[in-house]
Amino acid sequence: MASGFYAGPAPSPTPPEVPLPSPQPPAGRPTSKDVAKHAGVSQSTVSLVLADKWRGRVSAATVEAVRDAASALGYRPNTSARSLRLGRTHTVMLVVPVLTSPFFGAVHTGAAQVAAERDFGVVVYPTRDGVDLTPNPFSSAAIDGVLASSMAAEPLDVLRSAGPGTEDLPLVMLDSEPGRGVPTVNDDVADGMRALAEYLVDLGHRRVARLRSAVQSWTFRARDEAFRAALGPAEVVAEAHAPLTLDGGRTAALALLASPARPTVLVCDDDLQAAGAYKAARALGRRVPRDVSVTGFGDLRYARVVEPELTTVRLPAVELGARGMTALLDLLDTGDAGPDVVLPGELLVRGSTAPPASG
Repeated sequence: MASGFYAGPAPSPTPPEVPLPSPQPPAGRPTSKDVAKHAGVSQSTVSLVLADKWRGRVSAATVEAVRDAASALGYRPNTSARSLRLGRTHTVMLVVPVLTSPFFGAVHTGAAQVAAERDFGVVVYPTRDGVDLTPNPFSSAAIDGVLASSMAAEPLDVLRSAGPGTEDLPLVMLDSEPGRGVPTVNDDVADGMRALAEYLVDLGHRRVARLRSAVQSWTFRARDEAFRAALGPAEVVAEAHAPLTLDGGRTAALALLASPARPTVLVCDDDLQAAGAYKAARALGRRVPRDVSVTGFGDLRYARVVEPELTTVRLPAVELGARGMTALLDLLDTGDAGPDVVLPGELLVRGSTAPPASG
């Protein structure tokens, strides 16, 4: 017999680890019940999370688990069924003067992003030149609430125009006078104009021409009042009202720059008006800023295209739309839009302003 140590039968090799299968989407359209099962929570918890009403009721870890399960299953709420159940269309209306404006295009971008995140659709109703709201194809049966610019209409006009029975529709106003019983989200246009006036006075300007908006909404009144209050030793020696267009700005600026008062700076309510003022100055043989300074308001795309680049006040248009839509949807969900919001602007000094050539 051979010597040696008998160790018994050779051990079987350790089988490789096999990962657990990922949850597979159920056959057909996944439901909230499927999401609840995969997240290990109740169906009511899924509803709270996906309706964004979980705060104070559900832990952050549970929220993450529900959202991960919904994403893995490709689940999206059935908005038609939910609308029938809640008596909502999950559609809101955005009322603006004109959607082709770079400013209001940006407002729409911010509003639409927030609405999409909360599963709402947005219909846009541009008014005619910020005045006429009729005929309006939407009614209280088609929309849940309204987000409107004061440049388009006054608050009561917005609601009256939306159709029969719309007087009680939830409403949030943009750039509108606060304290009138309607929630507002505003750019701080007054502070922007004060900063602009103080800057021009410090440069030495004393004779100011004002190119104002032809639309006399609250936001433009607030701009002008703040500007004049901050002028100190300077004064407005010439004034005109014009549409917020290139041609409107050019036509009005031709008259202002030809004024016997010889203004040393032309302060416009809008960047597009200011671009028209550049054309007027060129037509009169006046150089910007050597012969006359020009300022705008808004920091639209035109501000960096003109030469020299335009001194202006930046307004956060995308944030304005986003915060306005947030306030409206909060009002729909909880009955409270939260406190009125004021968004700061920013004075941007560029090449279109300089000290006046003469006193």
